[in-house]
Amino acid sequence: MSRSPYEVLGVGKNATQKDIQSAYRKLAKKLHPDLNPGDKTAEEKFKSVSVAYALLEDEEKRGKYDRGEIDETGAETPPRQYYRDYASAGQAGERYQGSQSFSDFGDADDIFSGFFSQRGRGQQGGKGRDAYFTMELDFLEAANGTKKQISLPDGPPIDLTVPPGTRDGQTLRLRGKGEPGHNGAPAGDARIEIRVRPHPFYRQDGNDVRYEIPISLTEAVLGGKIRVPTLDGAVNVTIPPNSNTGKTLRLKGKGLHKQGGGHGDAYVTLQVVLPQTPDHELTAFAERWEAGKAQAPRRHMGG
Repeated sequence: MSRSPYEVLGVGKNATQKDIQSAYRKLAKKLHPDLNPGDKTAEEKFKSVSVAYALLEDEEKRGKYDRGEIDETGAETPPRQYYRDYASAGQAGERYQGSQSFSDFGDADDIFSGFFSQRGRGQQGGKGRDAYFTMELDFLEAANGTKKQISLPDGPPIDLTVPPGTRDGQTLRLRGKGEPGHNGAPAGDARIEIRVRPHPFYRQDGNDVRYEIPISLTEAVLGGKIRVPTLDGAVNVTIPPNSNTGKTLRLKGKGLHKQGGGHGDAYVTLQVVLPQTPDHELTAFAERWEAGKAQAPRRHMGG
């Protein structure tokens, strides 16, 4: 019997949306393939966690699951139309393709079972009805922009351009790709709502992005230059001497694309990490370091 999405994420059925997001972030940081190269077990677990989160983070889908209207894969009764229904028709170009490969994660259709699902249609007079879809993107795809080849119902493959800085909930419009018009009226549009999946460590804050970077005790005390990842590639960052955990560095222009031009900033918070294996020299130094014994870092807390 398949595990419920709650079991996969390790939360109870009464968990809040914030609890669910926190559980996903914690597991994604641990299991992400980029952090576990070649580890097939971690890869499979990451896929399961991603599928579970995709269901539970959507309150509508979560409600349907809780009511027994859909299963843990998102399949409904009666069946709902999914992008994979169109992608598996066997015609050239109909299968979902993107500029970034998901080969490290296995079959993309398995990960994003409801990846591109039709949500309904609206009526606009004599003009053809608009068709509404939902599409999920990786955080970096939305941040940096990407191109996707998609297939809408009863239509040829279409190249969809996702502009840099696309936000969660933003709708992209494909003019004339909806339902045909009546009596010569123009066709409706296809409207694609974008859902951005959370990243294991990047966190959006308006136009800015925030994340934590671990540094060694030596780097914290002496300072120095380190390589830090950003949305568009790694950069060199100078760590000032005597940098504590919680110190935040601003990387100007390394945030998200702004509407109208320009970029937000990246804010990198330092996290001092001690050696995983006890170091006898470090222990001996701490034992004889009189100035360290005189420190009172919790004085302001009454400690």
